[in-house]
Amino acid sequence: MAGSEYTHGEMNIAEQQRTFDGFITGTIWGSAILIMVVGYATLTLAGGMHWMIALALTAGAGIAGGAFMGMGVAWIAAVIGMTALAVVLQVLISLFSLLT
Repeated sequence: MAGSEYTHGEMNIAEQQRTFDGFITGTIWGSAILIMVVGYATLTLAGGMHWMIALALTAGAGIAGGAFMGMGVAWIAAVIGMTALAVVLQVLISLFSLLT
């Protein structure tokens, strides 16, 4: 068997560590967004709550959860952006429902 240049414990794993950290961060963000979407849908469809109240509660819970988990300012900006997009979509839905 040929000799090896490999020495256990001396491999540079910086790239692997960054990849793993990115995967975990993406998983946390994706899970939090999914929880917010399901929570909003549950409050509006199953709970019968007005969409604007449910959206405010969901956004508040998302911001509070992100702050609790230390997700940073980018998370707060993402929640505010998703909330603004949801308001625009709900207004469009309301306008198009007037056509029928």
